[in-house]
Amino acid sequence: MPIKTVLIIDDSPTERHILSQLLLSGGYEVSTAESGEEGIERARQIKPDLILMDVVMPGTNGFQATRALSRDEATKAIPVIICTTKDQETDKVWGMRQGAQDYVTKPVDGPALLAKIAALGQ
Repeated sequence: MPIKTVLIIDDSPTERHILSQLLLSGGYEVSTAESGEEGIERARQIKPDLILMDVVMPGTNGFQATRALSRDEATKAIPVIICTTKDQETDKVWGMRQGAQDYVTKPVDGPALLAKIAALGQ
């Protein structure tokens, strides 16, 4: 299924802006959420084709939100790419076990991220 709409869930306004600009330049429609809780609600409402998920957020963190989305009938088909500063192998393994399709670390390599998104949409 081609990916057209992407939901960015990140508590950092700077990161949301950087990722939004990257995705918009790649031709994607972008929505954002500032917390895990808001992101889960937005995902249920707009049914994006892909979610970019930060991990370190107050309240519901990205691992918890990914797990919730991957277990919810309404959202479990939406792929999640975790996009975080947490770069330990154990973090990556844990993220994938929560239901993420991929895991990238910040600062994000823009062309590599766009290539991963394009590959998911094939």
